[in-house]
Amino acid sequence: MTGSTVGGQLAEELQEIRERSGLSLAALASRTPYSKSSWERYLNGKKPVPRQAVDALCALTGTSAGRLLALWELADAEWSGRARPVSAPKEPQVPDRPAPSPAPPTAAARAGVRWWTVAAAVAGVTAACLAVLAFVGGSPDEQARTATEPPVRNHGCRADTCEGKSAVAMGCGAAGMITTLATHTASDGRRLELRHAKLCHAVWVRATGLMPGDRVELSLPAGRTQSVTAEGSLDAGRYLATPMASGDSRTSTRICLDVPDRHPECFTG
Repeated sequence: MTGSTVGGQLAEELQEIRERSGLSLAALASRTPYSKSSWERYLNGKKPVPRQAVDALCALTGTSAGRLLALWELADAEWSGRARPVSAPKEPQVPDRPAPSPAPPTAAARAGVRWWTVAAAVAGVTAACLAVLAFVGGSPDEQARTATEPPVRNHGCRADTCEGKSAVAMGCGAAGMITTLATHTASDGRRLELRHAKLCHAVWVRATGLMPGDRVELSLPAGRTQSVTAEGSLDAGRYLATPMASGDSRTSTRICLDVPDRHPECFTG
């Protein structure tokens, strides 16, 4: 994997982000679910980087993840082979021999034979692919994603050590690790979800539909609070999450949505 590939370009950009942040590989390992040696391989392009690792690095450094995740999608296609062009099957060579007819076939006739040969071959390959997909289930994208991006299980914190940290950066928000304990949709469509990661013994709130200036606060026993505020146009409409707080599905929680020029809207989890 080199810098001339999409995967190499992604690795170089992630390395630049790490260097600008001043984070060492050891610091990354201590604050994410990935080891120091794994980060070294990811950032030097020796190994495909998981999507969750891109999320984690962006969360730790305050970098907008949108462009890098788009680049990751292209790199993922490259790593899994989905970006390779499909070449047409080679036309079999026919040995030279005298033609029985007085006149050779025309150029149009030869082109027609080649077209039908290629079309038949492509149709056969397509049918075979569809048969395999019907047997194993899922699209090529879904199968490749499943094979290359398994759920993160080596979470980076637990209970009190998760307090105030990002669920994404610590690997607590990966696929298959989250339970939504409660949801609330405001009258204007803003949506709040109380989320729980059992392996991390932590809870947090994920919000969607926020506008600049909106603030979401999670309150827990002993006066503990975590909050997130939509800062600008880039935050509008996208997922935002509070930092985590130590807790489980039985923890008493109160979630409040504070919209400018309106009374706070609260509910209990």
